[in-house]
Amino acid sequence: MQTQTIDLMTGSPGTRQSFQVHRYGTPGASPKVYIQGALHADEVPAILVTQQLARQFAKLEADGRIRGEIILVPYANPIGLGQTVLGQHQGRFDLRDGGNFNRGYAELAAPVRDAVRERLGSNQNDNTSLIREALRAAVAALPANTPTQDLKNKLLALAIDADIVLDLHCDTDAVMHLYALTPQTVMAEQLGAAIGARAVLLATESGDSPFDEACTRPWLQLQQMLPQFPIALACFGATVELRGEADTSHDFALQDAIGLCTFLAQNKVLSLVVNTEHAPLCVPTPLSGSEPIAAPHAGVVVFHRGPGERVAAGDAIADVVDALTGEVTTVRCKSDGLIYARCGSRWAAPGKRLAKIAGTSLARTGKLLSP
Repeated sequence: MQTQTIDLMTGSPGTRQSFQVHRYGTPGASPKVYIQGALHADEVPAILVTQQLARQFAKLEADGRIRGEIILVPYANPIGLGQTVLGQHQGRFDLRDGGNFNRGYAELAAPVRDAVRERLGSNQNDNTSLIREALRAAVAALPANTPTQDLKNKLLALAIDADIVLDLHCDTDAVMHLYALTPQTVMAEQLGAAIGARAVLLATESGDSPFDEACTRPWLQLQQMLPQFPIALACFGATVELRGEADTSHDFALQDAIGLCTFLAQNKVLSLVVNTEHAPLCVPTPLSGSEPIAAPHAGVVVFHRGPGERVAAGDAIADVVDALTGEVTTVRCKSDGLIYARCGSRWAAPGKRLAKIAGTSLARTGKLLSP
């Protein structure tokens, strides 16, 4: 294992922020895997899982069982880890400007198209190499005017040429679930089965350019922009939601690390004998069919149903109790599906997302992820 410390642009005199990168296997070898934890820095179950992965990868490397290269970033957001306001950790948004740490990554398809269109040919493998070279160059050319933009660019530079990108998060109160691109349904379902996901949510574009899609969507877009050339979807990426924020269990962390290693072994990254027939716990569903349940007015939230429960259209999900009048408004779902996440706070402002249901009957458009 090689460990590298990467410093970020300083936000003010006398301060320093950095993150660590662990490298396993053979540098520059294929397949390349990139895994990071807690980009939303308050989603700390991911850090427990990356620590378990670090132990497992070190042993596997010592035993000569890593094919290619694995890059592991145990905590991907030192800025967010340091944000505490009135005793409460705030790791999802940059306190400097309110930006979401997992939104707004550079969209690279257009500059890469311009760089490679005169060089591509009939050999798909050669085209993959050319595109990866152009992706690396495009990321290297990105400007950074703030520490957060510097962080985003440096994380993207580590991952942009990987074969597999796994971004480890969690929701507030949730069951295991993941997000991936629709054209990569087979690998998404395989990953979901390996880690015991209860929902696998698919989209060709979820909106606002999250980290995993900044790595995967350029390949899909280049296929569409340059249909005359054979271009592979050469990067599989997923955002893995490791249950809820309170699920900081050593047993869960070990179980999840083993599940991720199983997925990597199934994809020839690790030389391990694994059960290749993990039964999936769910059928993938479109992210556009996911139903966000919103509070109709301010009030105290009383849930009727929780994560992991199946519901039918019209079922009561929660009551919202008006603090002034005592009036109770029951919020019902519009679709059949599985509740895969709900909010942690029991006080709701008008419009607050109370829960999310994985279904198939809705067809939402626009930005599909939570803010």
